Amino acid sequence: MLQQEKFRTTSRHGYGVKYSPFNPTRLACSTAQNYGLQGNGTLFILESVHGEPIRLVKTFEWPDGLYDVTWSELQDHVVVLAGADGNIIFLDLVGHNAPRLVLKGHTKEVSSVDWSQTRQEQLLATASWDQLIKVWDPQTGALVHTCQGHTNKVYCTTWSPHIPRLLASTSGEVP
Repeated sequence: MLQQEKFRTTSRHGYGVKYSPFNPTRLACSTAQNYGLQGNGTLFILESVHGEPIRLVKTFEWPDGLYDVTWSELQDHVVVLAGADGNIIFLDLVGHNAPRLVLKGHTKEVSSVDWSQTRQEQLLATASWDQLIKVWDPQTGALVHTCQGHTNKVYCTTWSPHIPRLLASTSGEVP
């Protein structure tokens, strides 16, 4: 039977939710105020144990909406956030409430962020309303590649968990 538990993000609208690849009961939820049109964003780190209410572990505030979240595939205490301000925010959840690294490379909202799950290499992909997908080295913060070709906002990008360097994306393009 499917387990259903609710956690309310008061005055925030949820945009992204991901389970930790290291901790089966830990999840991260990215949110924004006012449907992401204006206002702050909040990251909620939650603990979900079967049969118990979802427990709030930690929050992180950002001055703009947070549209997506992904967990580091290298460190169990690092998440990466997609900011409505065009930033990619690396956050260390252990004892810090300030970003460890902020990448600037998109000119509009970052709508999606995904950490490669293949073990051959570590790459981070970001999608943006600037019609671009960018690939980053998450260990150095260096831009590795910019994928062009979309003619409208790119909403989501995801790595293949099986084939290294294979990305899929969705956008607002219509035929």
